[in-house]
Amino acid sequence: KTIVLTMFSVTIYYNTRTECLPDKQSSFCGKSPYPNAIEHSSMSTKMLCTSCHLQKQFLQFASGSVLALVGLLLPAQLVAADPAKEISPQLTVKHCDDFEVSGKGDAEAWRSTEWVALNRRPSGQSSYDTRFKLLYSDTGMYVLFDGSDQKLHATLEGDYLALWTEDVFECFFWTDETKPLYFEYEISPLGYELPLLMPNSDGKYFGWIPWQYEGARKTRKQISIRGGEQKSMAAISGWSAEVFIPFALLKPLDNVPPKAGTRWRANFYRIDTDDNMITQWDWARVGPSFHEFKKYGQIVFE
Repeated sequence: KTIVLTMFSVTIYYNTRTECLPDKQSSFCGKSPYPNAIEHSSMSTKMLCTSCHLQKQFLQFASGSVLALVGLLLPAQLVAADPAKEISPQLTVKHCDDFEVSGKGDAEAWRSTEWVALNRRPSGQSSYDTRFKLLYSDTGMYVLFDGSDQKLHATLEGDYLALWTEDVFECFFWTDETKPLYFEYEISPLGYELPLLMPNSDGKYFGWIPWQYEGARKTRKQISIRGGEQKSMAAISGWSAEVFIPFALLKPLDNVPPKAGTRWRANFYRIDTDDNMITQWDWARVGPSFHEFKKYGQIVFE
């Protein structure tokens, strides 16, 4: 770098010192600095002008080449911005000890972290408050969803059904950005779930449900209903879902389990279907599909 910078300095100095010399009539190559300067008239001065132009062009080319070489030799961090800083939104996930979920988010561990609001997506009409919290332990992820509501619109009774067609909370975890593979989880106000491993190749995706889904690979989940009963079409004032997703369930995803400093991409959603009026919320803004994983936000493990 020292040699290149020295060459650069010499080239620039020579370039600035080498000017078209005036001929005997005080004419200059290009526009004259003198108001009454005359044009080159002799063949010799025209040749001198051409020579000066060629010399300037060469020196400008040489200077540009040296600048490009200097750029290549500079440290990468001075040339390119950190891609992680361009990802928005971002969330720091605090570590906790394992605890039992109740559906109400009343465990002491939840006091250590703040609520994060979900944003209503375009064309949505319901103005319900919707938010979530996130923690992690040595064994898995804890997710707490909460939202106000008026009617519990949920008719599907069973796991692995099309829960996204009714009231539902959802979370997506993309653990390794080098692979188009992520984990999706959906939970209904009736307590039914849809865990999926989702390959996504250029927008072509189809979920796979867990195999040997038991023991240490099984989620733990609870629902809490406010202002009404936990039954289809009941009048309510809100509902919350508390879920533990074990890291063992995320196999074979890479970058799992996370440790302090690990970064994942993630997104969080809600769908509400009161009176067939569909409203959606998201954390990181995506387009028409919730599966636009390259637009997900970033979570950083503390």
